[in-house]
Amino acid sequence: MNTIITRFPPSPTGYLHVGGARTALFNWLYARHMKGKFILRIEDTDVERSTQESVDAIFEALEWLGIDWDEGPYFQTKRFDIYKTYIQKLLDSGHAYYCTCSREKIEEMRKKAMAVGGKPKYDGTCRDKGLSQSDNAVIRFKAPLTGATVIEDIIKGNIVFQNSELDDFIIQRSNGTPTYNLAVVIDDITMGINTIIRGDDHVNNTPKQILLFKALGSPLPVFGHVPMVLGSDRSRLSKRHGAMSVTAYRDMGYLPDAFINFLVRLGWSYGDQEFFTREELIEKFTLEHIGRSAGVFNQEKLLALNADHIKVTPPTKLAEYLIPFLKQKGYETNDVSYLQKVVKTLHTRSKTLQEMAEGAVFYLQDKIDYEEKAAQKFLIPSALGTLNLLIDELMQLDHFTEKGLENIFLKIMEITQLKLGKIAQPVRVALTGKTVSPGIFEIIEVLGKEPTVRRLKDAVRFISAKS
Repeated sequence: MNTIITRFPPSPTGYLHVGGARTALFNWLYARHMKGKFILRIEDTDVERSTQESVDAIFEALEWLGIDWDEGPYFQTKRFDIYKTYIQKLLDSGHAYYCTCSREKIEEMRKKAMAVGGKPKYDGTCRDKGLSQSDNAVIRFKAPLTGATVIEDIIKGNIVFQNSELDDFIIQRSNGTPTYNLAVVIDDITMGINTIIRGDDHVNNTPKQILLFKALGSPLPVFGHVPMVLGSDRSRLSKRHGAMSVTAYRDMGYLPDAFINFLVRLGWSYGDQEFFTREELIEKFTLEHIGRSAGVFNQEKLLALNADHIKVTPPTKLAEYLIPFLKQKGYETNDVSYLQKVVKTLHTRSKTLQEMAEGAVFYLQDKIDYEEKAAQKFLIPSALGTLNLLIDELMQLDHFTEKGLENIFLKIMEITQLKLGKIAQPVRVALTGKTVSPGIFEIIEVLGKEPTVRRLKDAVRFISAKS
């Protein structure tokens, strides 16, 4: 069996969006599953709209997602000589010809065709004139006038186009640059691409590309056209549904593994399974499981998947992910071992890294800011005795283990005759500034003796100053 070779060919005219990222992912997963090759190609022939900024944004998004490539990136603007060679082959074999019809003349042809209920297409005026190259001439492909072109689509099934419906499309503009359909086919031939998975908005390009493959005597790749991604209201995905750049989701605190898990489920399934690790996706991904119906972008599902992935991601990795989010909040730390301990107390209660960073702030503060309502309710004179008792007991404790801390709280409960909740809430506010946080024992264990005692003493001073 031939090595499977897939590709992802974005146009650098903007950021990498959800639909593009899903296309890249499907091709990458299939190549990895089949132990094949995945090629990155930048289709930058639209020189006016292509930018280096967009190229960099695409690379950044793919790298964040962990989608690596075996060859490339190739840039179409650096391959014009290759395209010219193949265009000449098409001219020499009679599959292409020069055309000098003006835009006005072509517009007139289209109007005439539409007036009699036909398709607005080029009528072949220059098809058999045998024109030579000239300054204003384009080169057109000589499409067959009869018969049909069939896309044997692995996802949608056979799609038939009558050749009489196609026109002699342009393969080289008058300025000498190749058109999209020509460049794509030559790239796929020269790069050995044998499997093409792309959005179904490309279906209408495919018969033209099939004709070019055949005219050049090249075997056809396997085609699979994936249904588009829709918004939650089943209309075309837009910014209001979540069609932002992929890196925007990174900045919102989503994990790359959660995001690819979400993307792959927008059109692919494996039984009823929803949660997949990256390794499971590579192991299980096949083209047969891509569905024919459109995937629906569901923000709540993405959030839930992200929470699930955060729960199973090793604390070492989460700690590294968390650093830039803490930096945004003004807390510079590279102490990964301390952050790992912090993460262990937060990972089951955080849906995003942003949320986790918010929850981690109190661990990194030198001085705690108390929420006003929390302080009014719990940092009150009646809490002073409990807090002072706890300070004394903690000062005598050498090892901050959960068992040791539990014993201290049991002792204080016995002395004060208070339930744990009555003791824990003032302590929680003293240590975190909030009424909701990870478990008290967890917090004290992570903070350690000196910071814990200092925060409790600060709370005592705060209460004393008020009363």
